[in-house]
Amino acid sequence: MKKRLIWFILFGIAFGFIEAAIVIYLRKLYYPSGFSFPVIIATSDIAHVEILREIATIVLIWSAAELTAGSRLVKLAAFSIIFAVWDIFYYIFLKLVLGWPESLFTWDILFLIPYPWAGPVWAPVAISIGLIYGGVALLRADERNQALVFTIKFWFLEILMGIGIIATFLIPGRVVITQTVPEHYPWYLFWPCFIIGLAIFIRVQFQARNAADNTPADR
Repeated sequence: MKKRLIWFILFGIAFGFIEAAIVIYLRKLYYPSGFSFPVIIATSDIAHVEILREIATIVLIWSAAELTAGSRLVKLAAFSIIFAVWDIFYYIFLKLVLGWPESLFTWDILFLIPYPWAGPVWAPVAISIGLIYGGVALLRADERNQALVFTIKFWFLEILMGIGIIATFLIPGRVVITQTVPEHYPWYLFWPCFIIGLAIFIRVQFQARNAADNTPADR
C-alpha cells in the first residue's frame, strides 16, 4: 500500500505543477497586475482550449487510476488521491510562484464545465482533504481484505451530497458570466453536504470493521 500511495502522491504533485505552470502563463498574459474579479472574458478560441484542457486533465488522472493494478475500489482510491493531491499542490505552486492566493478565503474560478464554477479556495481544499481520507481508507480496506459494502442507497446519498456541493460553486459562478465581483458563498449548503457525505462513508468503514472483528478466525 505504501509504495502505491507514494506514487499516487508523486503523480499528483507533478501534475499539480504542470497545471499551475499553465495557469501562471495565462495569468501573466491576462492578469499582469495579479488575478482578481471581475474576470477578463477570454476569446472563444482560448476558452474552448481551456475547456478541452479541463476534460484532458480528468482523462489523464482517470487513466493513471485505471492503470493501477487492483479492484475497482483501488482504482477509485487512486483517482481520489491523485485528484486531491493535484488540486492542493496546484494552489501551493501558485502561492510559491505568484504569491496567490492571498488566503484560503480568496475567490477562484474552479471549473468551466458545464458552467463556470467559483468559490473560495478553502472549499476545494476541504474536498481534497476528504478525498485523500477516502482514498487512503479504500487502500487500507483492500490491504486488510475488509469488505466495504457500497449499496445503491449509499451511492444515491453520496451523489446527492455531491450535487449539493457542486451547486454551491455554480450559484456564485454566474459572476464569471456577468463579470462582477463575488460577494457570497453558500457555505451553509456546502458544510452539511460535505459532513453528511463524509459521515456516510465513515459509517460504511465502521460496518466493515465490525464485520471483520466478528468473523471467526480460521482454525
